[in-house]
This record gives sequence, C-alpha cells and structure tokens, in this order.
Amino acid sequence: MIGRRSKPSTQAEDKPKGFDDFELRLGDLMRGERATLAKSLLDVQRELRIKAAYIAAIESCDVAAFETPSFIAGYVRSYARYLGLDPDWAFEKFCREAGYQPTHGMAAAASGPKPQRRPTEVAEALANPNATFVPRTQAFWTQIEPRAIGSVFVLALLAGGIGYGGWSVLQEVQRVQLAPVDQAPGVVAELDPLQGVQPMRTADADDSLPELPVPEALDRIYRPAALDTPVLIARDGPIAAIDPSQTGVLAGLPGAQPAIENALAEAAVESADPLVRTVAAEAPALEILAVRPAWVRVSAADGSVLFEKVMDAGERYAPPKLEEAPVLRTGESGAIYFAVNGVAHGPVGKRGEVTKNIVLAPEAVSEKYATAKIDADGDLARMIAVADASGVAAVQPAGQ
Repeated sequence: MIGRRSKPSTQAEDKPKGFDDFELRLGDLMRGERATLAKSLLDVQRELRIKAAYIAAIESCDVAAFETPSFIAGYVRSYARYLGLDPDWAFEKFCREAGYQPTHGMAAAASGPKPQRRPTEVAEALANPNATFVPRTQAFWTQIEPRAIGSVFVLALLAGGIGYGGWSVLQEVQRVQLAPVDQAPGVVAELDPLQGVQPMRTADADDSLPELPVPEALDRIYRPAALDTPVLIARDGPIAAIDPSQTGVLAGLPGAQPAIENALAEAAVESADPLVRTVAAEAPALEILAVRPAWVRVSAADGSVLFEKVMDAGERYAPPKLEEAPVLRTGESGAIYFAVNGVAHGPVGKRGEVTKNIVLAPEAVSEKYATAKIDADGDLARMIAVADASGVAAVQPAGQ
C-alpha cells in the first residue's frame, strides 16, 4: 500500500549536489500530491469551486490561462492549501517559475487584456467543449424512431378519413334532390275574398243614388267561415203554429174551430190536479239523507264509484237513475236515512256499524226499511224542521 510521505521540505540543502540531483518543479510536486490524494482535475474543481483549466494552468505555471491576473494569487494559495503545501512558498515558487509579477487589485495591469491562448495548451483543451474526451450529446433527430413517425402518419390518415366520411354523410343528408314525375303539378287557384262583392258604380247624371254592395257579401268579408254560428230553430215554434182548422182531418169543416177550442178547454180542466202536493214536483224518487256526518260510497253495478265522501249533517244526495240500480256502503249506519217519494225510511242500521250492498231502488228501500220515527232521532226531526223552514222539498215522517 502506498502511503503519503511526510510534508516535503522547503529548506534549501547546502550539501553538494551529485550527478543525479535535479530541480523539482512546482507543477510536478502538485501533480504528485494530487495523485497521492487520488483526485482528478474535475474532483478538485468540484471541491474548490475553481475551474479545472485554472488548476491545470497552476500546475503548468501558465499565467496566460487566467482571465483576471489579480485572482492568480488566491487560486495558487487555495490549491496549495488543498494539497497540504505551504501557501506562501507555493505562490513564491509559482511566481519564480512562471515569471509572474503580482500586482495590486486596483492596478490597471490587474485586469489587463485577455492573453491569447494557443490551441496546444492544456488549459485550452480543457476549456474546449468539443474536446475528444468530452462526451458528445446526441442530436434531437437521433431520438426519434422511424416506426413512431409511421404510426403518427397512419393515425393522421385515419382521423382525416373519418372526418371526411362524416362530412360527406352530412352533405348527403342535407342535399335536396328533385325527381321528375309523370303527373304535372296542378296550379291552385287563389280565392278572391271580394269575389261575391259587386263593384260600386259612380253616380251618373241619371242615377239618383249609387248601388250598394250586398250585405251578405260584406258579412262574408269581415267574418271568417270558421266562426260561422249555425242558426237554431226551436221545434215548438213550427208545431205551435199549426192550425187544426186548416191542416189535418178537420180542415175545411164548418164549425170545426169552436169544437176544437171546447175540446182543448175540457182537456185542460180534466188534467188539473185537485190534490195538494206535499212534495215539490222536481223531487227525486229516492234520496240519501245524512242527519249526522257519515262516510258513504255509491257504486254502479260495474263497480265504478259514482259518489264517495263524508256527508255533513243535513246533506242530501240523489243517486242517478241507471239501468241497474247502484249500491250503497256507509260507515255510520245510524246517521243515514232514505227519502222515498218524500217519505223518510230508516235508519240504515245501528250507530257505528258498517252497512254495505244496499240496493238504491225505491221499491227495494221501501220493502227493506220501515218508515222513520221522528221521535226516535232528534237530528232527523231537526233536519225536517230546517227543510220545511227553508222551502226545500218536504220529507214526511211516519204518521204524517
């Protein structure tokens, strides 16, 4: 193992020199020390932050490699301190071997003109970016593969083809083509709204008044045909206008008119009702009476619901007259009564009971339910009294 020898002596020896004695230069000494440390120029540059070209110039004692002569003293002392040499002795030996005369930093010669370098110098070789030992950077085109270019080209052609196909289909859809036909198109004549109007004539010397247009034609102009309202004639009008003495079997007979009038008068007297009506003429044959609030539902024979609600106290409902009588279902049987031709029947059942499938026919209700007793239910009596006072069709309880 090669070990580092002791620090070299900087003292000049007075002993006589032999034939093999030679002068050791500063650059050789620094290169030996750097080799002992196993450091390259780039390692020194990375650790001391000094360019490798300057380190090589220091070892070669080349002053021309430095751009600023005033920094030479600091570079030499820093490099000598890094190698373990005496900085002052190293700088003095560098000045003696390179013929360098240090100047003050503010002097004009400290930042003199840049010295010209020779291409053969070591510092110039290290500073040259195109040196043979510097790795070459690959060009941009060398990183592109031909297969990638072909794939991109095929993809572009595919996208262009799809776009062109879509554009062609869109043009075909929007295109309107006229195909010839054997039948020639007919010409629709325009309707003149003033077709039925007679033209107005200017008054001449012989005419006293100008002729006016027909009112019906003017009415057609200002009233569209869709808004025409049909004229309705009552049937009783023409029938009442028939005279029996002039039309029919009695037409032309002498004395027919007085006989017809007498027959009509007798028929009117015979048709008169001598009895006093206790129920209004428009009263229905069957009604549902609710003396207290109760839920009821009236359904037709096919199951459809005709009436369903909670009837309030005093409310009535007359079921419609159908081919088949509807049926009733109630949730409060004690509050529901029936009025059959003005006579109260019921109640439907006991209080709180649910009764269903009650056929709403006058005959069926009269047979199933007896006449109501006014003394048994005060709400029924109150409802009858209110109906009599308000003039509503009367309801007759039992015994009246």
